[in-house]
Amino acid sequence: MTHADGMLALNAFNPQSGSTTAPATRALIERRRNTFGDGVPLFYRDPVHFVSASGVWLRDQDGLEYLDAYNNVPSVGHCHPHVVEAVSRQVATLNTHTRYLSDVVTSYAERLIDTFPRELSKVLFTSSGTESVDLAMRLARLYTGGSGFIVTRFAYHGHSTAVAEITPAFGPGVPIGINVQLVDAPDGYRQDEPVGVKFAQDVATAIADMERRGIKFAGLIVDTVFSSDGLFVDPPGFLMEAVATVKRAGGVFVADEVQPGFGRTGEGMWGFERHGILPDIVVMGKPMGNGMPIAAVVTTADIMQAFTDRSGYFNTFGGNTVCCAAASAVLDVIESEGLISNAKKTGAYLKRGLQQLKARHQSVGDIRAIGLYAAVEFVRPGSKHGDTGMALDVVNELRQRRVLISTCGPDGNILKIRPPLQFSSDHCDILIAAIDDVLRIR
Repeated sequence: MTHADGMLALNAFNPQSGSTTAPATRALIERRRNTFGDGVPLFYRDPVHFVSASGVWLRDQDGLEYLDAYNNVPSVGHCHPHVVEAVSRQVATLNTHTRYLSDVVTSYAERLIDTFPRELSKVLFTSSGTESVDLAMRLARLYTGGSGFIVTRFAYHGHSTAVAEITPAFGPGVPIGINVQLVDAPDGYRQDEPVGVKFAQDVATAIADMERRGIKFAGLIVDTVFSSDGLFVDPPGFLMEAVATVKRAGGVFVADEVQPGFGRTGEGMWGFERHGILPDIVVMGKPMGNGMPIAAVVTTADIMQAFTDRSGYFNTFGGNTVCCAAASAVLDVIESEGLISNAKKTGAYLKRGLQQLKARHQSVGDIRAIGLYAAVEFVRPGSKHGDTGMALDVVNELRQRRVLISTCGPDGNILKIRPPLQFSSDHCDILIAAIDDVLRIR
């Protein structure tokens, strides 16, 4: 895997490899290829066929359980009974769209807005993170009158035509838009100068370059933990100067909270909070509904007014009553089970364990973590050059030990650990022991 291959090549199954031997698995892979073609990749050299799940565990067709250290979409756990009950009750009662009055929908909107600073007071519902980012781009353009956006060099924001233009992680087969500028991620592992200073300078340079090319700047869009770039989270507050630069230039700051949001950082509900910044627009994705197709955009009254002065908004599936019931149940679980504090406590335990791994294995170059989101970067010993082969071998060896994980970063050399928020210290022990076992035999 090289940078040019794009994110979909990370840990992708190669149907020509012959690495899977189970006849039933081979037959299902062939059926899948006959219907989807080869454009929808599978994970792992030996793909897994899951048939059920609960909490942080998935079960395959033989009843074997796999620890899920990867899937953030079932944010409060696979098939959480409270969410299942809420969905079942609502789908048996009423499922319709937002052009009818609904207490279910309005009450959830109020609960969601209450988790934000008071300036962020308006919400629009969508069905996915992609739709949310697409809508955020429309809001930013109408409010600023600009068309130019800045994103990081290996960012992933979604897959519609408009959003793919700000998603360099797809690789050269999906060209970046002509009004898009790329900046380096704030990589504190490799950069000597303070990451906040350099990131703000890079943003300022990108804005100036747009102006030279006659492009009016609209905004900066970042995932507030830089997930696809490799997870860059420290020090807290390093985004402040870049956001100030954006606002001085007349642009807006769009916080992509699809991955860090809903308590994953353990330091509040939203990733932007630990930086002490106020976004102009916040986007969310399917973790808000534990996998049900609901997502959202939250923004200020002024930006919403600029949008509604020019355009109405309606989304048939966005904010339907069943998905809002699911999303409200997710908030119930986050609150009743103390999942934000669990992310902080268990995340700290996980980070300590991973740092101990780093001390034992030269192939581990860096550990980066915040709450229940961690990155293990593999490098060639004695250097900071990413070791893609090592990362892929570890991912696939973990799969054989029934632990699910994948990779991120432009070179695919970084383990991405982001389990459901129910993850415990016992689960961390299983994960760390499995990684240690793989590294000891290499």
